[in-house]
Amino acid sequence: MKRTLAALVACLLLSVPALAEEKDPGPKERHRGKQVITTQDAPPAIGPYSQAIQAGPLLFVSGSLGMDPATGKIVAGGVAAETEQSLKNLGAILGAAGASFDSVVKTTIFLTEMADFSTVNEIYAKRFAGAPPARSTVAVKELPRGGKVEIEVTAFVPHRGKRAERDADAPRKPGRD
Repeated sequence: MKRTLAALVACLLLSVPALAEEKDPGPKERHRGKQVITTQDAPPAIGPYSQAIQAGPLLFVSGSLGMDPATGKIVAGGVAAETEQSLKNLGAILGAAGASFDSVVKTTIFLTEMADFSTVNEIYAKRFAGAPPARSTVAVKELPRGGKVEIEVTAFVPHRGKRAERDADAPRKPGRD
């Protein structure tokens, strides 16, 4: 565990300077080694925060309510519909960063009613079939916009610069792992 954590920290420290050197951020905005990730396929931030921030190989996605990106309103249909929409929004943000639900290493779920735990769990489990990420579930008094559920994720997204892409396409030499 200590080796994994040390490797992750080393990878993060080595990747951050490389992020600041890239010239064309495209849909991603860069600030001091961190990259702001945004997509129109998920609701915009409703406060002074970003949809997601990538720092090296780590992607921190802000909590996502069950809001429809087109209307900015919580979807109708209760906690099940809100959970589906929240996960759809998260998927769009992960995709904008070049990640997926398979990249997620930690989630936090905020519920206004712990009685909704099993409903949310059932829907959540469909997105994390293989090795599910670490997770916390927290009961809260209320959520913005009257939401019933909010989910945030942290994902690991290895930096794939030109060298990494070139190396991935190169034939393997005998004896190398």
